Amino acid sequence: MPLDALLARVRDEIARTAHPRAPWLVPRTGPDGRPAHDVIVVGAGQSGLAIAFGLMRAQVTNILVLDRAPAGREGPWLTYARMRTLRSPKDFTGPDLGLPALTYQSWHEARYGAQSWNTLDLIPREDWAAYLAFVREATGVPVENGVAVTRIAPSGGFSDEADAGSSKTMRQDQKPGAWPDGNAIGPCSSGLLAVTAADGTVRHARKVVLATGQEGAGRWALPEALTDLPADRVARTDDPIDFAALAGRSVAVIGAGASAFDNAATALEAGAAEVTLLCRRAEAQVVQLYRWLTFAGFLRHLGDLDDAWRWRFMSAVMGLREGFPQATWDRCARHPNFRFLPGAPVTAARMADGAVVLETPRGRIAADRVIAATGIAVDYAARPELLAFAHNIATWGDRYAPPPEERDPRLAAYPYLGDDYAFTEREPGLTPWIRDIHLFGIASTVSHGPSGSSINAMTTAVPRLVSGLTRGLFVADLDRHWADFRAYDVKQAVLR
Repeated sequence: MPLDALLARVRDEIARTAHPRAPWLVPRTGPDGRPAHDVIVVGAGQSGLAIAFGLMRAQVTNILVLDRAPAGREGPWLTYARMRTLRSPKDFTGPDLGLPALTYQSWHEARYGAQSWNTLDLIPREDWAAYLAFVREATGVPVENGVAVTRIAPSGGFSDEADAGSSKTMRQDQKPGAWPDGNAIGPCSSGLLAVTAADGTVRHARKVVLATGQEGAGRWALPEALTDLPADRVARTDDPIDFAALAGRSVAVIGAGASAFDNAATALEAGAAEVTLLCRRAEAQVVQLYRWLTFAGFLRHLGDLDDAWRWRFMSAVMGLREGFPQATWDRCARHPNFRFLPGAPVTAARMADGAVVLETPRGRIAADRVIAATGIAVDYAARPELLAFAHNIATWGDRYAPPPEERDPRLAAYPYLGDDYAFTEREPGLTPWIRDIHLFGIASTVSHGPSGSSINAMTTAVPRLVSGLTRGLFVADLDRHWADFRAYDVKQAVLR
């Protein structure tokens, strides 16, 4: 079968380009007596797979990828993604990391033929999900599914029992660096991190990468005006919405990014009687700035710039909604019962006569259901795996004061990451171990540009992250490497 042949080709290309092959890491033992991992990657979506593959190419093979979803359901593609196709051009490469046989094009041609590729416009999202499953199989990335990570903390700071089952939580008014009973969260004496799962199991690692998707540093946002509405009348775009139940109903979608239009179109196609899309801006965002910045100089080196330039670029990009292509608009506009309402931020919401009534500057909108497509809010306390150090994550607001015309409180909350995507401390010395926790997702954007948030940056961002991880592992073992170097005495020739 063509896919079987492609699988063999991928593995052959991996073997042919596996340089240097020499192993260079020595396994460590966790405090529980079991072998610790060099890196644990949390999240087995497209980014997590690519990061793990990149590590394996660098001979960092003692790794593990964890994902809370069942196999095949990682990421958004078969869950809350409701576009018909990816919006990235079909020739953008990503998880292949430069390996020709592992590109989407190679997979598509093996499955559907070269002519299909030539006539393809954009990649169907179901095919992208199937391609990622192929990437996982072909690269042999080790993944455990059904594992929800609930805590990351130093292995040496607490007992395994505390790591696995402690009910302690940080208070907002609590002194940073301590639990409510006064125990300090100090340096990791073992040099390892304890990664605790929802079932209480603990895995240990030298480094942890969070490739946890769009909400990896917070939560899906819900406009404050909607918070008092009945739960069965409001949904966020990440919710498992029963669109069939919207047939014959009126629907209001709040937001005007690509995801908002995807959800509006899905409701229309399910038979909604009317769908109104409310855009708070006077005009929809139709210019996609991510297309402009997709060139090697920007993608590779935005993270090398000083704070002023990084902030200037990314605050301008992220101050706008994600642009949407013509097909996304047409998918909604072809329905006569679709209404687009710009300049209509929701200022209040209430129930009246069995319907949701939304107050806007353009008048009142009544709907049976409301879908909020209002993006992500940075909220470290909303992520259980971040709670042990959420209080001491340095943000851009802590590190940089932009000129008045560039101020943006929303972006100021984003984490100020190191050049290796590692968290940095707000107050140095309280949680030094967070330098071994690396974030690769939407919240990395202000520090590193569109790195963990899009396919277009993957071929440059993942190698940058992998280089940072291997640098950290190498430097931490310098004494051993020096000793090994001094002891090396393998002769290459015998003098006769």
